[in-house]
Amino acid sequence: MSSPGRFAALPAAGENQGQGAKPEWTREARGKRVSDVTPSPDANGHSEPSRRDFIYIAAGGAVAVGGAFVLWPFIDQMNPAADTLALASIRAPFNDIAEGEQVTVMWRGGPVFIRRRTQADIESARAVELAALPDKDARNENEPGAEATDPNRSALSAPVNEGVEVPEDVRASLIVMKGNCTHLGCVPVGDGAGDYNGWFCPCHGSHYDAAGRIRRGPAPENLHIPPYSFVSSTTIQIG
Repeated sequence: MSSPGRFAALPAAGENQGQGAKPEWTREARGKRVSDVTPSPDANGHSEPSRRDFIYIAAGGAVAVGGAFVLWPFIDQMNPAADTLALASIRAPFNDIAEGEQVTVMWRGGPVFIRRRTQADIESARAVELAALPDKDARNENEPGAEATDPNRSALSAPVNEGVEVPEDVRASLIVMKGNCTHLGCVPVGDGAGDYNGWFCPCHGSHYDAAGRIRRGPAPENLHIPPYSFVSSTTIQIG
């Protein structure tokens, strides 16, 4: 005979489920990682960030910082070199320029005309009415927005450093302009060339007067005047 209890009868379905029976959710969660389980919301309904969220944030910050260190040398090399900054301004003497003559200096890779005009040049330029000019703006960086009168185009408009004295007639005779036609950038011919006793662009036939103002041709603007000042009684600084 078999010993009693060795083959005990199994409990019927529904019996003793309160003693040792595993709830349904444990079977569903079995095999899942802890990080896959959605965090329980707090009293305000917000879930606490998981460890994976923290890792993502930390990794993103590290990438951003590392990228900045990598890009900085490339950004820094685009800054102007010391020799380039040195050419941002030049000094040019004008005391050796005779009346009616012009010299050309290079500034920032382009020509700049410095002309000592005669009294006849000045008078002819001052006799022109503003209404007759195609471009009524002086195009003078020393006086932005000024009208294109002869005094506003001449060195009378240029600042004079403290303690420096330059006779008014000398300043009135000097005109300093960028030597590029405002049409397509060609270099005009000076020394009283053209139909207006000033400059003429041979590329497409623009005529400028003795104040460097466009009078006829395709150029839309007067010759531009760079920023400059008198640093001594014989020298100007451009830029």
